Amino acid sequence: MLSNDEECGMTTIKGGYPGGYPGQGQGGYPGGQQGGYGYPGQQPQPGYGAPGGYPPPSGYAPPPASVPGVSPETQRLFTMVDRDRSGKISSDELKTALVNGNGENFSDVACKLMIGMFNRDKTGMVDIHEFEKLYNYINQWLNIFKTYDRDSSGHIDESELTQALGQMGFRFSPNFIKFLVTKCDARSHKNVSVDQFIVLCIQIQRFTEAFRMRDSQQTGTITINFEDFLTVALDCST
Repeated sequence: MLSNDEECGMTTIKGGYPGGYPGQGQGGYPGGQQGGYGYPGQQPQPGYGAPGGYPPPSGYAPPPASVPGVSPETQRLFTMVDRDRSGKISSDELKTALVNGNGENFSDVACKLMIGMFNRDKTGMVDIHEFEKLYNYINQWLNIFKTYDRDSSGHIDESELTQALGQMGFRFSPNFIKFLVTKCDARSHKNVSVDQFIVLCIQIQRFTEAFRMRDSQQTGTITINFEDFLTVALDCST
C-alpha cells in the first residue's frame, strides 16, 4: 500500500515478506542445475523455438585460441555470437542468439539488462569471461522457467507465475499477478514469455533489495521521500 503525506513530502510503503526475502537460501533464484536451450547450436526444446544451428556471419573466422579458465562450450558459443569479431558481445549480438517461445528474439530490454549486469567496465559489451557468467545465469533462469512451463509451450500463465514467484518467497495477490501478466503481455494479457519472465524477476528482485535496505527493522513498512522513491523506481527499472 502506498500513501503520500503532503505536509512532509514523504511516501510510506507497506508490504510483507512472507517466507523472508527471496534470494537468501530459499532456492528460488538462479543457482540450480544449468540448462541449455535458447542458444544457437543446441537442440531446440518444444515450444521455445531455439534454432538448431547458427549460420556463420560474413567473414567468419576460425575460433580463437583456447582461453584459459573458459570452457570449450562457452568459447564455441562466444565465437558464434560475436558476429563482428570484436572480442566482445553487445546486446544486439546477444539478441540475435536468443529466441523465446513466440519464435521471436529476446527483447532489447532483456538483453540490455542482462549485459549491463555482467559488464564490469560499463561499455555495454561483455568479454568472454563475462559472457561465461552471463551464459550460466541465463541457463539458470531458463531452468526455473521450465520448471513451471509444464506443457513446454514457451509461456507461463497467471497460475504458473504465481507458483514461480511463490517459490521465490513472494505472496502476491491475484490482482497483482494479473497486473504483472498484463504488463508483460500487452497483446493477449494471458502469457509471459521466458525473456519477459527474466526481466520481471530481475526487476522484482531489485525493488525487493532496495526496499529491504530502507526497512532496517524489517517491519514491512518504509517511509521514503519523493525523490528517493523516484530514484529507486528509475534505478530498478533499468
